[in-house]
Amino acid sequence: MKFIDYVSIEVKAGDGGNGCIAFLREKFRPKGGPSGGDGGNGGSVYIKSDSNLSTLSDLTYNKHYFAESGENGKGKNMHGRNGDDVFIKVPPGTIIKNSSTNQVIKDLKNLGDEVIVAKGGNGGFGNARFKTQKNTAPRKSNPGQNGEFIKLDLELKVLADVGLVGFPNAGKSTFISKISNAKPKIADYPFTTLTPNLGIVKYGSYQTFVVADIPGLIKGASSGKGLGSIFLRHIERTKIIAYVIDINDEDVEQSFQILRKELKNHNPKLLNKPSVILVTKVDTIKGEEVNLKAKINSINTFGICSLNGKGLNSALESIVQFIK
Repeated sequence: MKFIDYVSIEVKAGDGGNGCIAFLREKFRPKGGPSGGDGGNGGSVYIKSDSNLSTLSDLTYNKHYFAESGENGKGKNMHGRNGDDVFIKVPPGTIIKNSSTNQVIKDLKNLGDEVIVAKGGNGGFGNARFKTQKNTAPRKSNPGQNGEFIKLDLELKVLADVGLVGFPNAGKSTFISKISNAKPKIADYPFTTLTPNLGIVKYGSYQTFVVADIPGLIKGASSGKGLGSIFLRHIERTKIIAYVIDINDEDVEQSFQILRKELKNHNPKLLNKPSVILVTKVDTIKGEEVNLKAKINSINTFGICSLNGKGLNSALESIVQFIK
């Protein structure tokens, strides 16, 4: 399934039904009086988060949503039926924006969150509502109100505890496949990962956390190069950033600084998040053990090999401490 994380839609709430002008004419009730009922209210449009969805792909097939209009009022004081509401389901983590103003209407972070995005019009009053002592037979009614119409931009930012950031072929997909139940495509060419992959990692007795494998960044990703500008937004949701760097890079420290610069250019607040550095493929270095902490000046640097499991436990323990 294609990963869709941005879509624009149009929604229209139902119009209210018109009020009715009628007079009661029944045998043995010669002065029945006005009996026009009210129109029904139009249906509203809601957007609700649903755990069964992981992308916005369903919304690409139908970008126009219309709620049902209310029925017109009827004689004998019968009110029109209210229009049915429309519920649009989206994955948790979806941000709803007004397309015209770019204003955020609601951030559906949690499961079951919902918001009304277009309110249905109220039904009009029938002539029975206008009866007074002076005017016992009114011949007026109200039309129903129009339902709201709005254009919306829906943007999905995946919800994960840990986000993996690195260059193509740094070993992110292999790492997530070893520590979680995720089964990403793994190959020896750049940009194998084209969409974010989520994996659930178990630790302790019954505790888990979610890891997001973000497609590889390149220098200039924040300005639109490669795939980075498309998926950098997903890092904003994560609690912890794990920089994944290949130990065979010409300059490991420089690679780390390039990644940090791209995150800063996208959103400076990302640098305030807790982070760990995972230097991968340490099994390819022969001879004495490489002093990784000397290459990168950080206490949270771990040399790992996802294939044989070297260093994975230490790295996971550090991540778990941040999560706790």
